[in-house]
Amino acid sequence: MEIVIANKSHSIYAEIICETIASAAQVRGTGIARRKPEYIITKMENGNAVIALDGDKFAGFCYIEAWSHGKFVANSGLIVHPDYRDQGLAKKIKAKIFEHSRTKFPDAKVFSITTGLAVMKMNSELGYKPVTFSELTDDQSFWDGCQTCKNFDVLTRTDRKMCLCTGMLYDPAKAESKEKKQVKPKVFQRLKHIKETMFLKKEKK
Repeated sequence: MEIVIANKSHSIYAEIICETIASAAQVRGTGIARRKPEYIITKMENGNAVIALDGDKFAGFCYIEAWSHGKFVANSGLIVHPDYRDQGLAKKIKAKIFEHSRTKFPDAKVFSITTGLAVMKMNSELGYKPVTFSELTDDQSFWDGCQTCKNFDVLTRTDRKMCLCTGMLYDPAKAESKEKKQVKPKVFQRLKHIKETMFLKKEKK
């Protein structure tokens, strides 16, 4: 199994990717925004997608969408072909597209809206936090993309304040701040240990 950043050569898989996404939406009975092959191909050509292949057989896919002039990015369309489910592939694809997003858009907030518990768990492991929709992008084109979702009427009735999806956000600024706070105690403890060791050595003398 190989998970790589997609390019133009992978456009031959666009049709099956769209079919797999549509089939999953029908089986789950939950909201998944539909995409056309042309849209998927554009993502591949721009280097904004990852694809999982078993030899030359399609296994999984996910793509990046940038909003609000690159201030926000979303990892969308995560899908695994039925033949490769229950093998942990979705988690690997999610980790790959998240890493790619952080590389291409290092200062962007990465967000997700989903009804899937499995996706929520993966997001949490990557550092996402549950947030209200007001903390996500206000880019109208993003929310327009929800029109193909069966739950779009819920979103409109609530003035885009809530839906059946849960909003989750990874804020790189907050993540870096948290990492620094975690490092400081360790450094302090190390310095404290060094001082205590030096004091004991002096006492022995």
